[in-house]
Amino acid sequence: MVNIPATAKEYRLPNFESIDSLTLGEGPVPTPGYGEVLLKVHAVSLNYRDLKIALNQYPLPLAQNIVPVSDAAGEVVATGQGCKKFGVGDRVMPNFTRDHLTGGPTLAAMLTSHGGAVDGFLRQYAVVPEYCLVRMPEGWSYEEGATLACAAVTAYNALMGNIPMKGGDTVLIQGTGGVSIFGLQIAAASGAKVIVTSSSDAKLELAKKLGAHECINYKTHPDWEKEVLRLTQNEGVDYILEVGGAGTLAKSFACIKYSGIISSIGFVAEPGDPGNIAMLALSRGVIFRGILVGSREQFEATCKLFEVTGVHPVVDKVFSFEDAKEAYRYLESQKHVGKVVIKID
Repeated sequence: MVNIPATAKEYRLPNFESIDSLTLGEGPVPTPGYGEVLLKVHAVSLNYRDLKIALNQYPLPLAQNIVPVSDAAGEVVATGQGCKKFGVGDRVMPNFTRDHLTGGPTLAAMLTSHGGAVDGFLRQYAVVPEYCLVRMPEGWSYEEGATLACAAVTAYNALMGNIPMKGGDTVLIQGTGGVSIFGLQIAAASGAKVIVTSSSDAKLELAKKLGAHECINYKTHPDWEKEVLRLTQNEGVDYILEVGGAGTLAKSFACIKYSGIISSIGFVAEPGDPGNIAMLALSRGVIFRGILVGSREQFEATCKLFEVTGVHPVVDKVFSFEDAKEAYRYLESQKHVGKVVIKID
């Protein structure tokens, strides 16, 4: 019998003014209804999205007084009637978007994104529908499992979700944050040739250890797109994980192969002129995709790929529950490589 308390600790954002808006308090532990489970949250991980939400810079609708953070791993400690897939003791991870189960995103599904439109997991206990859960890979820690829902699934969707990448393809990964590192690992494990860009030689050294074939420091090579073309005999790359946004798009289009795929997954670079995107895409027959994380089905496929290949997440640093604000500030500093995790218990 699991001892479930009447109340538990949770963080909320009563406003979206700063990281200091994160407020630790207590709330009642909810009882799971029909088709729901009660999750004891063991760990969460932060994404750039979480920072943008706290700073009121997120472009999508947000619920008021939200429990933040979308990515979590925990243990099922109680189930409501009608639950058939998971039982008490199972180690699970909620999907980023509660109701995005298969296929492409819809408006209705996107209005159920955890930590934004509906309460997230920076808390000790949470009730979620059983249907949004994915079983953790065998033998993984909760800290590892907590890294997957947004970053890993986004990377998987970018490389496998439309025209799947195959061995021998060339992939350009921008940066060494959470999505980028997962993209590097997925591409390398799939037999692709991987080129990584970063402003830090130390981060590029780690990227090499994770499977990068070529590394470009964009501070010493500000025209990094020309270096990409040189490394590919002026052919360009088959896939680009584009995290910079307007500040890097024109360069990405300059070094994508004819009929290549650019997946737009972020906007971390300084603002800039992206150019005429329609003309840039048309001139090379390029597919330009906006990636809104992925479905539960893709989450399950991501876990299967990791289990088959033996890939494990790169956890940069683990913070305590009480130090959640420091974890946010560390993410903001961009000193990390891979994922920033908060241990709940």
